[in-house]
Parts: sequence; C-alpha cells; structure tokens
Amino acid sequence: MTRPRRASTTARLWALFALGVAGFNFPLLAVWAALAEQAGLAAPWAVALFTVWALLIAALAWVLERAPD
Repeated sequence: MTRPRRASTTARLWALFALGVAGFNFPLLAVWAALAEQAGLAAPWAVALFTVWALLIAALAWVLERAPD
C-alpha cells in the first residue's frame, strides 16, 4: 500500500499543473514562438510547443524524484 504524499509535494504538483496550463495558453505560447522565430529556428510554433512540453516533463520528473518514499 502506498503512503500519501506530503502536502508540499502535492502543492508542487498543482503548481506544475498551473504552469503547464499557462505555458500552453495562446498568449504565452505566442511569445515563445516569437522568441524561437527570432532565434532563426524552423517551425517556431513546433519548437515552442515541444520546448514547453519538455520543460514541463523535466520539472515533473524532478519534483517526483524529490518526493519522499
């Protein structure tokens, strides 16, 4: 049987959820795409989407690895 997570881990997961929603929201995604376009990257929308997605997965892995057993 698994033990319940500490409140701080749960709060961090909710914060990551909120950052994910904000990161995939159109206004911020347009900013990321504009930065990718200025950097000269091909397909700036795809670069922006996958960058936000990869950062979200990395942050999620970091939070869950730090969670107590």
